[in-house]
Amino acid sequence: MFFSITELEHHPVHFDLTYAPGEIDFGEDLHQNGLLRTAGQAELLKNTLGEIRIQATVQVDFDCACHRCLEPAPQHIDETVDLFFRPQPKLENHVEVQLEEGEIDISFYEGDGVSLRIALRDYIILSQPMQYFCQPECKGLCPHCGANRNLTACNCAAERIASKMASLREL
Repeated sequence: MFFSITELEHHPVHFDLTYAPGEIDFGEDLHQNGLLRTAGQAELLKNTLGEIRIQATVQVDFDCACHRCLEPAPQHIDETVDLFFRPQPKLENHVEVQLEEGEIDISFYEGDGVSLRIALRDYIILSQPMQYFCQPECKGLCPHCGANRNLTACNCAAERIASKMASLREL
């Protein structure tokens, strides 16, 4: 769905949509399970020279690889989002735009509107944690034999420590 400035000048646009897995590209790390559901409205804010506000609910499930053991780590998003978009300033020679403290949550758009699909993709990717874990107490993989320590116990660490300490015992 695309929210054009022309349409938003006349009235807010309400939406209630679902996106099947694969319709939005979330990159290699996030694998969408089931439908992404979103409902809300987009409006053109008065007296802002083209600022668009999208308020919506977003519900979706993902699988990610656990950063410790590489097993699937389920992620569930069920949030209310409030997104602001401002027209991209016309800059010459790659001049940087300085944002004030209150503008840090504003995104920019080019052209005559905002794509909901791109807005959702960007929001979901940026809201992900730095690391995914299948469980908070995940023990990870053994660095020597590669065994998943959540499923099996390995003696690699004990053997390695014993062999390092053997030379000290000789002293």
